[in-house]
Amino acid sequence: MRSYLRTGPLVSVRMGSRRRPRIAAAIFAVALAALAVTLAFAGPVLADGDPASDVLLGENVFYPYSPPVSAANQKILNAATAAAARAGFPIKVALIASPVDLGVIPDLFGKPQDYAKFLDQEISFRTKQPLLVVMKDGFGVEGLSPSATALVATLPKPTSGAGDALAAAALTAVTKLAAASGHPIVGSGAGSGAGGSSSGGGSSTTIVIVLAAAAALAAAALATITIRRRRAGAPS
Repeated sequence: MRSYLRTGPLVSVRMGSRRRPRIAAAIFAVALAALAVTLAFAGPVLADGDPASDVLLGENVFYPYSPPVSAANQKILNAATAAAARAGFPIKVALIASPVDLGVIPDLFGKPQDYAKFLDQEISFRTKQPLLVVMKDGFGVEGLSPSATALVATLPKPTSGAGDALAAAALTAVTKLAAASGHPIVGSGAGSGAGGSSSGGGSSTTIVIVLAAAAALAAAALATITIRRRRAGAPS
């Protein structure tokens, strides 16, 4: 009987000590997996830091955060870029109203051509495509024919740095550049969605936040299970 009384608690302690490392290992594995997934989504956002380069990978136009472009003017410019694409001139347009629109490279604000060169490297992987950057200081272009590039110097600059003024200048520029490139826009196709965004990287950021929250909830749930098991296995 004495031997049983002595070994009984020892067996319980040993079983508990075996369970704890397994539970701790499970918590660590889940947290590590959640962290890896979160970093996989957060990586491009944190490493890039250039909103327009994210948006223009799937859209035709990047619109400034503030001051915003009206919905009506966004619809018109979206339709114009869609019509240009159908005509064989798939131009990408970035409207930059403030340094905030440049993310981690605000020093390129006021330098549309310098930013166009930078942005072109971000969105052109296999071959260069027509690119137009519009700031209150003027235009920056990449991927255009020599005749279209020469035309840029004659384009009227935006009347101001307001979002709608930038959009109006971009609309004129897209139309004239398409014609100079041998792909005149026949119809704007207003009402057809060409894709545009009022901000860049918002959905990626949302995904990162959701994944991080899920990882935190999973870790909390496992921690609660561990505490309950410890209490259940503790001698009364």
